[in-house]
Amino acid sequence: QPCIHKGTGRCYMTSQNHGFAIDTSTLPKDWEILFTNANDKTNEGIIHSSLPFFSVQFHPEHTAGPEDLECLFDVFIELMKSKTSAKTLLDSKLRYSLTQPLSEYPKKVLIIGSGGLSIGQAGEFDYSGSQAIKALREENIQTVLINPNIATVQTSKGLADKVYFLPLVPDYVEQVIRAERPGGVLLTFGGQTGLNCGVELQRMGIFDKYNIKVLGTPIQAIIDTEDRKIFSERIAAIGEKVAPSMAAHSVEEAIDAAEQLGYPVMARAAFSLGGLGSGFANTKDELKTLAIQALAHSNQLIIDKSLKGWKEVEYEVVRDAFDNCITVCNMENVDPLGIHTGESIVVAPSQTLSNREYNILRTTAINVIRNFGVVGECNIQYALNPTSEEYYIIEVNARLSRSSALASKATGYPLAYIAAKLALGVSLPEIHNSVTGVTTACFEPSLDYCVVKIPRWDLHKFQRVSTKIGSSMKSVGEVMAIGRKFEEAFQKALR
Repeated sequence: QPCIHKGTGRCYMTSQNHGFAIDTSTLPKDWEILFTNANDKTNEGIIHSSLPFFSVQFHPEHTAGPEDLECLFDVFIELMKSKTSAKTLLDSKLRYSLTQPLSEYPKKVLIIGSGGLSIGQAGEFDYSGSQAIKALREENIQTVLINPNIATVQTSKGLADKVYFLPLVPDYVEQVIRAERPGGVLLTFGGQTGLNCGVELQRMGIFDKYNIKVLGTPIQAIIDTEDRKIFSERIAAIGEKVAPSMAAHSVEEAIDAAEQLGYPVMARAAFSLGGLGSGFANTKDELKTLAIQALAHSNQLIIDKSLKGWKEVEYEVVRDAFDNCITVCNMENVDPLGIHTGESIVVAPSQTLSNREYNILRTTAINVIRNFGVVGECNIQYALNPTSEEYYIIEVNARLSRSSALASKATGYPLAYIAAKLALGVSLPEIHNSVTGVTTACFEPSLDYCVVKIPRWDLHKFQRVSTKIGSSMKSVGEVMAIGRKFEEAFQKALR
């Protein structure tokens, strides 16, 4: 259940099973409310205004459940040592200070759309863009959309206020900015194409020139998650591990990196679409071929130590500007690491993780999203050793990804819609759950069913294309099936 801390207004996930609550109107003198349930507004904890006493109605030890408020035990131990006021200590522990004050809503927002459909980027980004337009219209904000693809829902009549059917390249986008003069821009709703275009515009100084605010996730966080070298450094700084990897800018550098890491290795191009130009290399010659291909798509090549055979697990995490975090859905790939997510059979929720593994990865996901300062939705992918609890962070997508569309449909939680609201500076507890219309959107959906996604290929149209799946995406679509158990959903999807 989501619980709101009275002193700071922050919302935390808690595990609980109680059937009674204190009537706060009968509290004795000097006792105050500490936590309130965000859904039914019942009391979840009380605190003394000056003495070192406090109590909560949920399970802070969180055995089988989220570990968001384990720090209450630290507060308890500190109180035993110092005998200060519990209220002051708790407030200072849970308070979050905004790095910069939130500005007013812009009157007009530019949305960089999903672009043409291609392998690696299909209809899922049309979904996220149309949800964002819907969310902005609810706040009476004028929307301007750039999308060259006429066969999309987001360009339909009655959604965006103005649509420009122009290519997603910086020159054209600048012309639209010059004509429309929007106050803000959303970059994370158009997939990798929209994101690359936004990063390029930032580098050219276009947003500063026309005084446009990038809404939601700071653009530096997007660049840091895409640039593999900076990403590794930032993850290491918070004590987490990424798969051992090195960045290379030429074939020679790639070969040197592989010799240091030891074969087999995986080569990937940075800022690429659908894992383009990536693959495994067992020898120097194989790596040379891969490196030449990959460097044709990108100026940076990542050489990773191969973790072939490890489990691949993903989490969808949501964070608002006030540091409230939730994980909406976790998914597990049936195929092991080394197969692109778009090529894999994906199951939600994960089927083979223990409670401990699930919560270790959940806590890590929240720490990472906080470190990068993501506001909105974020996707984090892990490699998990099937025989131990060892894990590595593979990548973080600080944008709505292919998995976000699947997670939204699997859980009924409208990730893109919520992310657009959060980008404006609305807090998670303020947004209503779109299904009930009464409870808060700051909750983690629990599924009593199983969802399976199976990709669809159309390889007979392409001559001389390998039919083996790998780290580069070839699928042209996907199906999703829902069932009471894995076997049922899996067979439905296959049919």
